[in-house]
Amino acid sequence: MTMTESRVATALPTLPWNRHFAVLVLLAAVLAPLPLLLPPAQEAVAVRVLIFALLAVGWNVMSGFGGMFSFGHAAYFGLGAYVTAWLLVEKGVSPWIGMALGTAVAALFAVVIGFLALRYRLKHAYFALATFSFAEMLRLVATNSDFVNRAVGYNVPLIPEPSWWMMQFEPGSPNYFWIALALTVLAVAASILFVKSRAGQFAQAARDDEDAAAALGIPVVRYKLLAMALSGAITSVAGAFYVQYYMFIDPDLAFGSGMSMQAILPAAIGGVATIWGPVIGAAILGPLSDVTATMLRNPPAGLEFLQGRGGLDVMVYAVLLIVIVLALPQGVYGALRERWLRR
Repeated sequence: MTMTESRVATALPTLPWNRHFAVLVLLAAVLAPLPLLLPPAQEAVAVRVLIFALLAVGWNVMSGFGGMFSFGHAAYFGLGAYVTAWLLVEKGVSPWIGMALGTAVAALFAVVIGFLALRYRLKHAYFALATFSFAEMLRLVATNSDFVNRAVGYNVPLIPEPSWWMMQFEPGSPNYFWIALALTVLAVAASILFVKSRAGQFAQAARDDEDAAAALGIPVVRYKLLAMALSGAITSVAGAFYVQYYMFIDPDLAFGSGMSMQAILPAAIGGVATIWGPVIGAAILGPLSDVTATMLRNPPAGLEFLQGRGGLDVMVYAVLLIVIVLALPQGVYGALRERWLRR
């Protein structure tokens, strides 16, 4: 590290990372007993929330703290899912090993994408389109490749007895929630460590003013690629766990634009470039679609005419998202933090 880099790191404000870790430990302790208290249907929603949180935390590292807006995070999700599924179905390899290899593959792919995009100076909308194009490329390759079973995808084979090593349990088992919670805690911890590190501070400096950061001697490309690699690795973990929980994956599901949106929305609702924004956003969005669907299936008194209206729950869900974004453009956590700082 050069002397200039050291001075920049000292000048940049540091986050109260010890408080973040304390909150993370407390939150994990509070949530751990949750699957023992919830009915199976609500437990499934809780697991889905944690998957959304993993996706959003991964996206936020790259697009929030790194400043490189991605519309193709389905690429990393899909790589994690397919590496895990292929190794399990074709070779009988434990999904834990598949998850580890998937993170390496996704991180490497993120570095390749980042190098090409940064090499040709793609920024803003052009960078976002490049990430989307790579995700679409993977979707088409998977759809037309016999190596990964084409458009049929993979069904995870059932085993006769529950197994931690194969990450497979009885339906409704609290073990799925605990694994998802542990993975999310590790992802948030990695995000905190990245933000407080010199690498994270340099990445944020490059995000705020790339030319000024380069003029001060910061190797901008190196730290942007590091942010992308970490982002891809975290997102791939969500894909690997998704396969084991839902027991199925195909190209449209793994690499489709819908999965990229699932990574963006929680961070946008909760607060981009914040530690807790993606987690809060996932906690809001996860149950929201179920609440709107349930409410319209059994509408309250006076609104019975809404019952049975196809697609209305999706419209209500979209309207609620628009209202949240318009009312809180900085996200829920961002707005709360700003109000707290003003006091």
